Amino acid sequence: MKSPQNPAPQSPPARSSCALSLPLEAFAFLALIGGAVYLFKTNPASLRWTQGYNPTGNVVLSTIVAALPIFVLLGAMAILRLKAHLAAVAGLLTALIAAIVVFHMPSRLAFTAAAYGAGYGVFPVCWIILPVIFLYHLTVKTGRFLTLQQSLTGITSDSRLQLLLIAFALGAFFEGTSGFGTPVAVCSAILISLGFRPLKAAGLSLLANTAPVAFGAMGIPLIALHGVTGLDQLALSSSTSVILLPFDVLIPFWLIWVFAGFSAMLEVWPAILVSGVTFAIAQYLMATGSGPWLVAIVAAASTIVVLIVFLRFWQPRRILDVDLHDVTDQARRHHGHSSSAIFNAWLPWLVLSVVVFLWGLPRISAWMDAHSTVKFPVIGLNNAIQRVPPVVAAATKEAAIFNFNWLTATGTAILLAAIIAGLLMGLGPRSLSAAFLETIFNIRYTIVTIAAMMAIGYITRYCGLDATLGLAFARTGALYPFFGTLIGWLGTASTGSDTSSNVLFGSLQVITARQIGVSPVLMASANSAGGVMGKMIDAASIVVASTSTDIYGQEGSILRFVFFHSLALAALAGVVVTLLAYVPLFASLIAR
Repeated sequence: MKSPQNPAPQSPPARSSCALSLPLEAFAFLALIGGAVYLFKTNPASLRWTQGYNPTGNVVLSTIVAALPIFVLLGAMAILRLKAHLAAVAGLLTALIAAIVVFHMPSRLAFTAAAYGAGYGVFPVCWIILPVIFLYHLTVKTGRFLTLQQSLTGITSDSRLQLLLIAFALGAFFEGTSGFGTPVAVCSAILISLGFRPLKAAGLSLLANTAPVAFGAMGIPLIALHGVTGLDQLALSSSTSVILLPFDVLIPFWLIWVFAGFSAMLEVWPAILVSGVTFAIAQYLMATGSGPWLVAIVAAASTIVVLIVFLRFWQPRRILDVDLHDVTDQARRHHGHSSSAIFNAWLPWLVLSVVVFLWGLPRISAWMDAHSTVKFPVIGLNNAIQRVPPVVAAATKEAAIFNFNWLTATGTAILLAAIIAGLLMGLGPRSLSAAFLETIFNIRYTIVTIAAMMAIGYITRYCGLDATLGLAFARTGALYPFFGTLIGWLGTASTGSDTSSNVLFGSLQVITARQIGVSPVLMASANSAGGVMGKMIDAASIVVASTSTDIYGQEGSILRFVFFHSLALAALAGVVVTLLAYVPLFASLIAR
């Protein structure tokens, strides 16, 4: 395993492989952009198109075609084991063919949607990843990561409890403040510094980043869900927390079981139970009492404090290292660092937490947004496509407005935090600039990959491929509460965002719920709750994990590591929603 303090350079074969693949990526994106620019010349304002959800006349065949881009993307990584950028290009070409040839989407609209999605992938998604990796490199360069790693032994030397504290509790805090890959990037890097192997650090960080996702980034997923459904925001927040209650407790147990095995998990069950119950209670009370904004932040902060206090009075009988070896005798030794050294080691991450939290406060973000944000209607795409029933209650034009919120963007907050932290660590402007440029170079393939993946998601949305898949689940009748939850899972897995999944499928969930006689609030909330289980197999999140752990090119291995867990948890969420829909004792917990 590479030392996080002195990362080894990539081997020549790996660089050669990337170099050979670059012309294909460059050709694909130049063709995409060139095609969009050329088609813009053909009087873009005159073209209007209405989505059709069964273009072949056969529901099964149309559904298979709609699913092809996702199958190609994930299959290329997991089965063919292609590097993520090649898999993304293959998925993008498949999406374009499916949209233009089968779903009869005008080619100019398809290329424009792809270009729009690629732009969103660069900003704000990659704009979050870049400064997070930049900050991580600064802490490695100054040696702070080694001290941070050793300081954690003052809390616990047991790798299971370190995983619980970092991936579950601290990850939830970063999800609540910023979301969009931040918790996976930060937590996987910290886990590597603690000795976790990169693949496990990536997979376990993805697995842990589930329960708080519905309330991530200051509650944006549920705020968006309220916007598209018109349902009461507090009712949506409360119902989502009810669905997630058992998972708040289950996921930390699941996480440690996957890492250490069932017997080793039982050895630390008191700490796991304390963490899960604390998180569940805090999340439920905040969600039902105040709405979605601070739910994940308060739940995570409460869990961190309670767990640290609990571990001052309780430690497991056996202390296991990251290789699950019994190191009880060695672990009792003190790390030897002074309080000031420990504080300095954690200072960059404290700065990050404070800045991102302040950046997300409604008053501050609203002021900055009013004075800096520029919105660009996407020429030729904005309001050119119409989404129609039964996906929406009435025909609705699809807006396409690029929101360039350069100041309020979470990535800008992280970059500011990284610069402040770098100065506090004694680095000058020249060193910071050099490190920033080096980071851009190191993640160049990640930028290309995420841009292509987001292009797939936007073609899926504007063509109506997503609606075709959702309608296939909606035809399940009385089983809809179960399969409706899987719509949310599929939506997040395909778009990379619980927010996007809620925007795409919120109306469909409400319409179908009323048709079968279950609570619209329940099914709208189920979309978000099911979506959190799809976050770990979202291709963009997997690329973030591979980049932050320096194993870019092994995305297929990460996907295989987490796929079963994602599907199993989504199915369990479907069972919970079904009970809430049909069993009177449970149904009383959900607003109608």
